[in-house]
This record gives sequence, structure tokens and C-alpha cells, in this order.
Amino acid sequence: MTKLKPIMLHHPPISAALFLLISLAFTPTTVNAKERMNVLFISVDDMNCDLGAYGHPLVKTPNLDRLCKMGVRFDNAYCQQPLCGPSRASLMTGLRPDTLDMHTLKHELREKNPDVVTLGQLFRNNDYFSARSGKIYHYGNPSMIGTDGNDDPMTWDERDNPVGIDRSQQENIIRYGAGQENNKNLGISMAWWDPTSQDTDHTDGKVASKVIEWIHEKKDEPFFLAAGFFNPHCPYVAPKKYFDLYPIKEIEIQDLDSARDDLLDVPDMAIQRDMKNWPFYFKDVSIDEARKCKQAYYATISFVDAQVGRLLDALIESDLLEKTIIVFWSDHGYFLGEKGLWYKRKAFERSARMPLIIAAPGFKQSEVSSKPVELLDLYPTLADLCGLMAPTNLEGQSLRPLLVSPNSDTWNKPAVTQIWHGKKAWGYSIRTERFRYTEWLEGKAGRELYDHRNDPDEITNLADDASQAEQVATLSASLRAYVKLPEAKR
Repeated sequence: MTKLKPIMLHHPPISAALFLLISLAFTPTTVNAKERMNVLFISVDDMNCDLGAYGHPLVKTPNLDRLCKMGVRFDNAYCQQPLCGPSRASLMTGLRPDTLDMHTLKHELREKNPDVVTLGQLFRNNDYFSARSGKIYHYGNPSMIGTDGNDDPMTWDERDNPVGIDRSQQENIIRYGAGQENNKNLGISMAWWDPTSQDTDHTDGKVASKVIEWIHEKKDEPFFLAAGFFNPHCPYVAPKKYFDLYPIKEIEIQDLDSARDDLLDVPDMAIQRDMKNWPFYFKDVSIDEARKCKQAYYATISFVDAQVGRLLDALIESDLLEKTIIVFWSDHGYFLGEKGLWYKRKAFERSARMPLIIAAPGFKQSEVSSKPVELLDLYPTLADLCGLMAPTNLEGQSLRPLLVSPNSDTWNKPAVTQIWHGKKAWGYSIRTERFRYTEWLEGKAGRELYDHRNDPDEITNLADDASQAEQVATLSASLRAYVKLPEAKR
């Protein structure tokens, strides 16, 4: 605090109280660090909305249920590209993949965008402690566990890269599909393991432990802490007790005849990566094996949910719950046998949509928003809620209006997801409150239109239905503004 020069009194003495007011008026003031809002940024990998917190009848997520009661659950949240690398880069910069020129898993954020200010970097620049444990930017899973992966060092003050038995003992992982027993690429596999183990034996348990340590250490200073969980990304590995929550007889897989029928009216480009060994992506995977992998996927969800509970408890123990914004997000959705498909990288709802929950003190609690929102909206939202000056080129919008009124009529922004497989295979999909509309090669390779009011599973493609011609024209015109794929990638 700047010292004032002594005041020479040439008039009758003033009262002590008045003197104090005058002194304060001329004294520079600073914001007390204890009054600033913290951020706990919780990421999961490849998680779809098969969650108890989203109404799924089987999947147990008691801690995400708890988080939903603390804030707003977004039922129609969408990624910008259903692939880890570009999705995460987009979220952390508030810019679309086309703007970043990032559409693959390559480590090229700073190479192509050297001056970009990332979300965590913005907090660092404003005297927050910014740190992450685990995966926030892209990591090969499990190959890059224990390394910095494709991380951005300018985002963080500290980085932590734990290694659990899911990485160090991966020879125990069971693999399905012809030739998979010799496939070292577990990052795309039908594979699982259910060891009798403790949560903290696993990478994600260690991620939670490190973030909890930071919460306790940094409780008296503002922080942006990122817990980057690797689950439920394949291979699906979790302690056996979480597998025991899901008797295999309760796990359902769609009938394959009806699954194939669902794809009859879909453009070839929409599923070109999926049909070589259909169903379930790998050759000779049986329905029973797919069912086992789905059980394992659900087990990893409940395992991650338990780690979220540990983080929430740590905030309570440190008396920080009322001054911490909590964000829970996945980088995209995931197929588990629906339409006979597996994994992500598709323009369908199940691939583009993912869970998003925001609990912000002073805003709505136990509310649900049905408005379409995007992951790149998180950057301007957190800057807004924490009173930070965000870069002016962000392409998302602050979600503050929906945290105040979750289904506000003033929110009319659609959500746009794009797919890029190569120069001759790409498309864009736009989601409004009612419709999903997709164009492949700007319509030259096909179109899709799904009415989510009547067809939430996207079974019937209405793009060529004469009665929907006006709707197709309107959505196509709206989508056109977002098609900015660099010429070199067309």
C-alpha cells in the first residue's frame, strides 16, 4: 500500500473518522486475492451422455448427480470436432478448428498459432496459479501417459504427469478383434481390464490426488486447476469393484439387423471409416465381446465419477466451495454399438454431443438447459465470470445468460461440429434446438437432416423429403457461414 505524505493542518482539526475517509480516497486499492473466484476445470475423455446424471437408468454417477444439483446441466452441448486433438485445442483457445488450422492429432498448436492466448494462460496472466494433472490437451492414451503429450507449457505454472497400472501393467489388458492380440495401439481398441486394485493405483486416481494436493496448498490464492482424466477412453481399465456395479446380463447391444437398417439412408461419406469391419469397427468382434466392452466403459465412468467426488470433497474441506466455479466436460461423445458403430469421429448426435455441467456460486442450481451450446463457449464464460479481459477474437459466447436463466429465449446461437478425414472427405453439421443438419463436401457428397423432436436417435434422414425442403434451405444457409476449411485441406 502506498504511503501518504503527512498532511499539514492549517485549519481546525478534522475528526479521525473523516481523516480515514480522506486517506482511503487517495490510497491506491488492490483486489483482495481471497475475493477472486477459483476455477476447478474437470475434463474426461471420450465420455458420452450415458450417465445417471443425464437420466440413464443403468449408469451410476452419484457425484455427477451431486454436481448437477450445484449448478446447470447442459443437455445439448456439442464439440467442434469429435476428435481429441482439435476438440481440446478449440476449447482451450476459444477458436474453431478451421481458425486454428488444426484437424488431426498432430502437436501443432503453437507452430500454427504462436501468439494465441490459451484459457489457462489468460488466468496465469492475471496472477492465478494455473496447473494441470493428466490430460487437457491431446495425449495418446495410454501411450503418452506419464509424458507431457501434446501439452502447451505456456498454459500452466505447473504440470503433473502421473502413471498408474493402466499404463505400467498394460500387458494384462484383454483385447478383442482379429489381429488385436499383437496390436500395440491400445488407443483405438476393444480392450478392457478389471484388476483388484485401489483407485489410486490408476492414473486417474493419481490425477485426483495431485489436484486435491493443490487445492489444499493453494486455498489462500486464486487458482485455475485442471483435472484431466483419461477415462473412459479405451482401453477400458478400472478397479473390479466398478465392473461389479454392472452385471453383464443388464448390458444391452442394439439388434444388428435394426442397426444396419438405421444406416440405409445415410450418405456413404458419413460412415466411410466404420463400414470395413462393421459392426464394432474391428473384424470379428462378437456381440458378447462388444457387450463386455460396453460394461467396461460404464465401469470406467463410475470410476471417474468417484474421482470427481474426491475433488468436490476437497473443496468442501478447504472451505472453497462458495468461491470456486466448477466445470465438468468431455471432449466429445462416443458410440457403443448403436447403429453397429463404435468410437467417435462421426457427425451423428451421439458422437458430437457430450456432457457439460457448470456449477458457479451465485447462479442457478439444480437446473437443466436445453439450449444448444458449444465447448468453445467455455473460454468466454470463465473469463466473464472471473472478470478477466478475454481476447477479442474468441468465437464462442459467454454462457452467463444460461446460468442466470437456463432456457432463456435470448439464446439462439446454434452449435456447429465438423468432420475432417482428408481432402476428399469432410463435412459440417449444425444443431439447433430441434434439428441436426449435415452437409458432406458442401452437399456434393450428401446431406442429412434429423428432427430431434420426433427422432432423437437419428434413424430417419429427412434431407430428401420434399416437405422439409424449406428447412434444409434455411439450415444450409445458416451452416455456410461456418464452412471455413483452409484450401490446402480441401
